[in-house]
Amino acid sequence: MAGLSEKPQALGIDQESAEANKNSSSNKKSVHNRLLEKDKEEGGQGGDMSPSAGSSIKRSGSRPQLDVSKAEIQGNVEEKYPTILLPNQSDDLSHLALDIGGSLIKLVYFSRHEDQSTDDKRKRSVKERLGLSNGNRRSFPILGGRLHFVKFETRKINECLDFINSKQLHRGGAESPYADGATDGNAIIKATGGGAYKYTDLFKERLGVSLDKEDEMDCLVAGANFLLKAIRHEAFTHMEGQKEFVQIDPNDLFPYLLVNIGSGVSMIKVDGDGKFERVSGTNVGGGTYWGLGRLLTKCKSFDELLELSQKGDNRTIDMLVGDIYGGLDYSKIGLSASTIASSFGKTISEKKELEDYRPEDISLSLLRMISYNIGQISYLNALRFGLKRIFFGGFFIRGHAYTMDTISFAVQFWSKGEAQAMFLRHEGFLGALGAFMSYEKHGLDDLMVHQLVERFPMGAPYTGGKIHGPPLGDLNEKASDRNSKYLISWMEKFLRKGTEITAPVPMTPAAGTTGLGGFDVPLSRGSSLRSDASALNVGVLHLVPTLDVFPLLEDPKTYEPNTIDLADPSELEYWFTILSEHLPDLVDKAVASEGRTDDAKRRGDAFARAFSAHLARLMEEPAAYGKLGLANLLEMREECLREFQFVDAYRSIKQRENEASLAVLPDLLMEIDSMDEETRLLTLIEGVLAANIFDWGSRACVDLYHKGTIIEIYRMSRNKMQRPWRVDDFDLFKERMLGTGDKKKPPHKRALLFVDNSGADIVLGMLPLARELLRRGTEVVLVANSLPALNDVTAMELPDIVAEAAKHCDTLRRAAEAGGLLVDAMINSSRSSKGKSSSVPLMVVENGCGSPCIDLRQVSSELAAAAKDADLIILEGMGRALHTNLNARFKCDALKVRSDCLLLLFCA
Repeated sequence: MAGLSEKPQALGIDQESAEANKNSSSNKKSVHNRLLEKDKEEGGQGGDMSPSAGSSIKRSGSRPQLDVSKAEIQGNVEEKYPTILLPNQSDDLSHLALDIGGSLIKLVYFSRHEDQSTDDKRKRSVKERLGLSNGNRRSFPILGGRLHFVKFETRKINECLDFINSKQLHRGGAESPYADGATDGNAIIKATGGGAYKYTDLFKERLGVSLDKEDEMDCLVAGANFLLKAIRHEAFTHMEGQKEFVQIDPNDLFPYLLVNIGSGVSMIKVDGDGKFERVSGTNVGGGTYWGLGRLLTKCKSFDELLELSQKGDNRTIDMLVGDIYGGLDYSKIGLSASTIASSFGKTISEKKELEDYRPEDISLSLLRMISYNIGQISYLNALRFGLKRIFFGGFFIRGHAYTMDTISFAVQFWSKGEAQAMFLRHEGFLGALGAFMSYEKHGLDDLMVHQLVERFPMGAPYTGGKIHGPPLGDLNEKASDRNSKYLISWMEKFLRKGTEITAPVPMTPAAGTTGLGGFDVPLSRGSSLRSDASALNVGVLHLVPTLDVFPLLEDPKTYEPNTIDLADPSELEYWFTILSEHLPDLVDKAVASEGRTDDAKRRGDAFARAFSAHLARLMEEPAAYGKLGLANLLEMREECLREFQFVDAYRSIKQRENEASLAVLPDLLMEIDSMDEETRLLTLIEGVLAANIFDWGSRACVDLYHKGTIIEIYRMSRNKMQRPWRVDDFDLFKERMLGTGDKKKPPHKRALLFVDNSGADIVLGMLPLARELLRRGTEVVLVANSLPALNDVTAMELPDIVAEAAKHCDTLRRAAEAGGLLVDAMINSSRSSKGKSSSVPLMVVENGCGSPCIDLRQVSSELAAAAKDADLIILEGMGRALHTNLNARFKCDALKVRSDCLLLLFCA
């Protein structure tokens, strides 16, 4: 990983981990501890376990497929992403579904993906060699796009209609051929909820569409099943203000109890996809709380009533056990003095009128009364059917921390700790999502968990001189939508001036950039009744059919990419400080990459403010966007840069360092070739360690650059890589590579080299190692980022680097030709004609991510295909070999290398 300082260390009807690869035979110390100690530990690898390839989400056995016959490109074929017409497709694929409740309208809509990679000759060559095709896309008519989740208050239904009209969602989206014309009067939108009946005429009048009503409970269950299978960290518990995510095995999901708390409460026993039964309910639900609360407190909105409860003290109204027993517990039956004996019971003995009681106390007492009863009735129904899992959802919860705590306490109390209340991050969208899935051609129910990626808003509203973010609305609108008042991108909200959004202005002279670092003051935690707004803050689901689980993981079910536990407050504070301190330098490089224009400076300031707002939010509430790991945090930074249109902040630095490193590569290769086999192997590994220290942003690297040229620094650094290293498995690696005595093992068939930084790291470190493997008859696949992240090399950049290196090395040239890397390269014709093309190829594949870290549960289909015949993995760099995947266990040999902590970990 580049650019960071390093730290070596994870009855009513409702309306609405893995262990380290090596264990000591005596005390089983973790690999992580081995970074902090210089002891050499001996040990073996854990037993082999059968992996799971992922759980397919299926609801229907078959459906009509998208008709792609006679498809043709519309307009200019030279466009980067030309529109494709499907003349024989008989039906339009609808892009919108609604759940219209009494209080909220929930929308789920689809937009086509914009970020597609180019399919150049090199990529086609690699795909042909790996046996890849795009045939699987025929099963996914709308994939390669995004699912958006949006809410409107029902009383503001006209705003909802304006939003739908502005995006042409009722006509299949703005990119639909029908977007600019009138509908034919037969357009249909799937909808559920009571409002689907109440507002059907309004939709017909305003939009010219009909609402096709879907059964509410069918939709709830379909939405819940999809989310629990598709989103890795969808379910969580909430006790005493602490949110903990629960990993649900899709193969062990059923049966469960789904408790939907809308105006009333429905309790649904779910036995499978499309198999459910409403087994109970209660008419005491969210409507009860809102109705009684409105009468008793005069509040004008549900949220106002919840807000009141945060400041309340129920002891002034509720009769507690201690009130009956003189302040004592009733220990014989296990009741504490603070247990509510009778909700509102204390008002019986007090000569007070309604106006004598604080509205805050009334709201809290009412909230506890209803929440406790729902929790108890839910548990009794779970007990009745022998169900261990209870999921709660619905408008009543509204992401309110105290509501969840109260329900959780009730379930825990009545079950004596044997059952847990669980909640869903997307709970407000179950019905809308289920309605969306009722379209026959959506393709969602064929998805697997690893094919969905959730992205969060990278901007935050800036009003009244403060950042109030991140926002909770529709968060992924792009530049093409800018003319609509509903569709302004989050970047623009930082840059434009308007009545609601005030543009932040640079606080330093125009010649520079503010490079804002540090945190905005986090919002106060307040009392334990603080509303947990994060449950309303859900991201956009990106549907990516070209993602796969890395097939060489020993056990994907137990794999945990993050090495560092950010649940540890000290780790969280450390990394947030690192990211904050590094922010000014990152902003400076980002602005420089865009020529330091005024627009770039403004965007740089906006990026700094937005990312600081995210850090402040996450420091206050680490689970705001789901389970937080270091990989997620670093990826969020890169997404934020891209949101503010900084495509590659280190572009110029990478180009300069690549050129400097390639210039000295011939001398290095000549030096390496003069060594005997054992010395050469050690020198190559030392070279990888030495070259990996060229990590722009680290102080050590900057200091080195003041002391000499790139080759001088490389050699000086290599000389300092004296053994023993903190984790030193070189002897194990040497034995596998060279053998001992007369015992020699055959060379590896295929090696996957996960590369890190541009410049010296790839050119002077990893390419010479790849060359050595090629000379031994091993196919080599260089695995690089799909998108830029700091100064990491990308898969798009690597072929040109290899082509330049191949000018100085016949081994690299022949391997690159065999691997299809020199299709477009400028190689001297006389050199390229010499000899036969090597049968051992050098290939480049993208890893499917744009972060310094990598989660091997979601990699590109290219990488997954390349891995099937691989028997050696080399993970290089802080992000990929330490911060993630240090403890990952593989089915084949694996070498993990990192310079800063002198790590060489080999597992055979």
